Amino acid sequence: MVDFVKRRRLYYLISTLVILGGIVAMIISTQTYRERSIIRLSIDFVGGALFQLQFEPVAGQMPGTLTGSAIQQAFTAAGLTDVTAQRVGIGETYRWQVRANFGDDSAEQIEAIAQNLTTLANSLNLTFDAQHFRENFSEVSPVVGSEVTNAAIVATVVASVLVLFWIALAFRKLKHSFRYGVTALIAMIHDVLIMLGAMSIMGLIAGWEADALFVTALLTVVGYSVQDTIVVFDRIRENDVRHRGEPYELIVNRSLLETIQRSLMTQIAVGFVLVALLLLTSGSIQQFVGILLVGLTSGSYSSIFIAVPLLVSWENGEIPFVNRAARQRAAAA
Repeated sequence: MVDFVKRRRLYYLISTLVILGGIVAMIISTQTYRERSIIRLSIDFVGGALFQLQFEPVAGQMPGTLTGSAIQQAFTAAGLTDVTAQRVGIGETYRWQVRANFGDDSAEQIEAIAQNLTTLANSLNLTFDAQHFRENFSEVSPVVGSEVTNAAIVATVVASVLVLFWIALAFRKLKHSFRYGVTALIAMIHDVLIMLGAMSIMGLIAGWEADALFVTALLTVVGYSVQDTIVVFDRIRENDVRHRGEPYELIVNRSLLETIQRSLMTQIAVGFVLVALLLLTSGSIQQFVGILLVGLTSGSYSSIFIAVPLLVSWENGEIPFVNRAARQRAAAA
């Protein structure tokens, strides 16, 4: 019988390294973005106006160097403030994303900006897609952005607390039922950190922004992770009755082996669909699918290799500051 639980310290190490990489990206993000946020936030959260710019080189001519400061000047000349220009994509691309505070005369300002950008493009042997610029413009008030941010935080915290107490209640007939709720919550936090880290990295590399769809993906993964964890916990509950007297580690490992195939098959089936969508979509939908794929993969991993092994570590007294009696028994042996 394959002993998955025996390698639990390796699983903890892998997760720690991945999460640390994400935390490094989050720290860099706080020094990069104006909002000092750990991920790049869309106007859904911070409010303001968002513009999509698309330039193309003129055929047969050497294009000049298009800089963010030149683009910012085109916007400030039209009366906009707090302008931030960000190249979209990897390498020397001609697609830019601009965020700014908008004035009152929206239609007149958009036309003025389009004229300024066209003039800038002509001076650099580039063409500016003014129609694309007009069609890909969005605006959100700071009040709405603040409400979305608060709602996202409250929804995540409430979901976490409800999961903790619901699992503890569902497994109340088992010894130390509260441990099941705590380990499921730790696995859920693990998945949230993985998603935040991935979003932070992609924000720095490819300009991905967290919008309302990111919150949807986050809450979806929270529910998926808990559901996957409960499947294994429920089998542990059944085997604890069937194989009473066996070592707890053996019961947990047997339960994991009996459920791992179902978990992996479900993840693979969902993964195929998400990969297809990732390849066929673009824009915010592609970002949503990408971060959802990362989250669901992390959810399957944490259910099998984090939540369940943590139960064994807790039982054996391997977690600092908890279950000291088990550590004392192990030391005496």
